[in-house]
Amino acid sequence: MARMIRIQAEPFDVAAETAALTVGRADIGAVVAFTGLCRDEGGRLAALELEHYPGMAEVEINRIAEQAQNRWPVLGLTVIHRFGRISPGEEIVLVLAASAHRTAAFEAASFMMDYLKTQAPFWKREHLKGGTIGAWVEAKEADDRAIERWG
Repeated sequence: MARMIRIQAEPFDVAAETAALTVGRADIGAVVAFTGLCRDEGGRLAALELEHYPGMAEVEINRIAEQAQNRWPVLGLTVIHRFGRISPGEEIVLVLAASAHRTAAFEAASFMMDYLKTQAPFWKREHLKGGTIGAWVEAKEADDRAIERWG
C-alpha cells in the first residue's frame, strides 16, 4: 500500500495529490478525499495558529494510517496536515483514501479524520479580528464521541 504523510506550512493542491496517489494504478476503483478548511467562526476569527510536535506528529499519524491499512483493503493513503497561521477559507488537512471499492475508501478516510481530530499532536489557537489572540482551542466532545464508533 502506498502511504504518504506530510506535515507542512505551505498550502497543498488536492488535484495534484490525487493524481500522485493514482498515477499508473489500474487497481484503484475509488478515491475518497476529505479537505478540512479553516472557518471564520461567525466572522470573529482572523486566523487559526496550528502548532505540532515535529517528529512525534508524523509518527502518530503513521500509526493511525497503519491501523486504517489493517482494518480496510486500502491501496493508498495520503495525509497532509498544515501548521502555522492559517486564514479562514484556507485548507488545514487533506486525507485521501484509495481502494478497489468505495466503502473501504469512505471508512478509512472517516477513521483517519476521527483519529486526527482527537489523537494527532496538534494544538490550535485562535487569532481574533481586531488583533486579540484568543485561547487554545479545546477538544470537542462531539469529536470524542465520533471516535468511539471505531472501538
